[in-house]
Amino acid sequence: MSRLGTLGARLYRGEVGYDFVGKRKIWYGISILITITAIVGLAVRGLNMGIEFSGGAVFTTPPTSVSSTQAQRTAEDTSGHTAVVQKLGNKALRVQVSELTPEQSRKTQEALAKKLDVPLDKVNTDIVGPSWGDQIANKAWTGLAVFMILVVIYLAIAFEWRMALAALIALVHDLTITVGVYALVGFEVTPGTVIGLLTILGYSLYDTVVVFDGLKESSKDLTKQARFTYSEMANRSLNGTLVRSINTTVVALLPVAGLLFIGGGFLGAGMLNDISLALFVGLAAGAYSSIFIATPLVADLKERDPQMKALAKRVRARRAADAAKAEAGEAPEDDATDADDAEAAGVVGQRSQTASRNRGRGGATGKRR
Repeated sequence: MSRLGTLGARLYRGEVGYDFVGKRKIWYGISILITITAIVGLAVRGLNMGIEFSGGAVFTTPPTSVSSTQAQRTAEDTSGHTAVVQKLGNKALRVQVSELTPEQSRKTQEALAKKLDVPLDKVNTDIVGPSWGDQIANKAWTGLAVFMILVVIYLAIAFEWRMALAALIALVHDLTITVGVYALVGFEVTPGTVIGLLTILGYSLYDTVVVFDGLKESSKDLTKQARFTYSEMANRSLNGTLVRSINTTVVALLPVAGLLFIGGGFLGAGMLNDISLALFVGLAAGAYSSIFIATPLVADLKERDPQMKALAKRVRARRAADAAKAEAGEAPEDDATDADDAEAAGVVGQRSQTASRNRGRGGATGKRR
C-alpha cells in the first residue's frame, strides 16, 4: 500500500488526525480575511464585463500580417475604448471593443480595414446589444437562486437544518472568493464565466456532503456514550475523509489547471480563460470550505443543542474521573469494554439459565422412567 493510502487508512481508523474543528477560530479568521479582500477588490476595481453584458462590437479580420498590438492600438485610438485582440488559428484577428455606438463601430471597422489594407466588407462586424447580456444575467441569477433553495431543502431533509445552513454559507463563501478573484485579476466576465460559476457549485458541495454523510452515521448514537463530544466526532469524520477529499480535488484541478495555464496562457484562448479561471478558483475554494468552514460550522451549531451540551458535560466529567483514577494507579473506565462485558455476561447468564432448565427437565423425566 502506498504511503498516502496508509495515511488514509490510519486517518479513517482514528489512529492519527489533525484537530481541524478544534482550531476553527483560525480558519474562520482566514476566511473572513480572504472574503474581505475579495469584497474590497470587487468594490474598488469592479468586474470587467464583456461585450455580452455591456454591449459593443466584435470585428473579425481576414488572415493578415498585422500584429495584435497594432490592431489593438488602431481600434483603441479610433473608438476611445479598450480593445481586446485575439489571434485566431488562420492568422486572422478577433478585435473586441465594449460599449460602442453604431457610429463608433462603423468608424472602427473603417480604421481596421485601412490598417490591414483590405476592402471594408472583408472586416466582419458583429454588434451586440447589452439587453442580451441582461437576459443571460437574469437567467443566471434565477438558476443560482433555484439551485440554492433546492440544495437547502435537500440537505435539510437528508441530514438536518444545521448542515444545510453550513453548506449554504460555504457555497456563498466560495462564490464570493471566485468573483473577488475575477475583480482583482481583471478577467472579462462572459457567458463562459457564468457557466464556470454555476458549475463549481456542484463541486463545492461534493466534499461537504461526503463529510456530512460520514458524520451523520458516526453520530447516530453519540449521546449513548461519554467518550467523545460532537465536535470531536465531527473532527474524526473529517479526518476519515481527508485523503479522499484531497485526491478528488487534485484530480479535478489538474485538467482545469491545464486549460488555464497552458490553453489560456500559452495559446491565448480567451474562452478557456473565462471558464477555467472560475473552475480553478471555485474548486480550490470549495475544497477549502468543505474542510475548514462547513464541518466546523456544523459543530459550532450542534454544540448549542441541549443534548450535546449535556454530552460535553458528561465527557468532561468522565475524563476528570479517569484522570483521578490514573493518578491513584487505577485503570480508567472504557465504554466499549464495559458494554462488551455486560453483553457477554448477559449471554452467559441466559445460556446458564437455559442449561439449568434443560437439566431440570431431563432429571424429572429420568425419575418418571
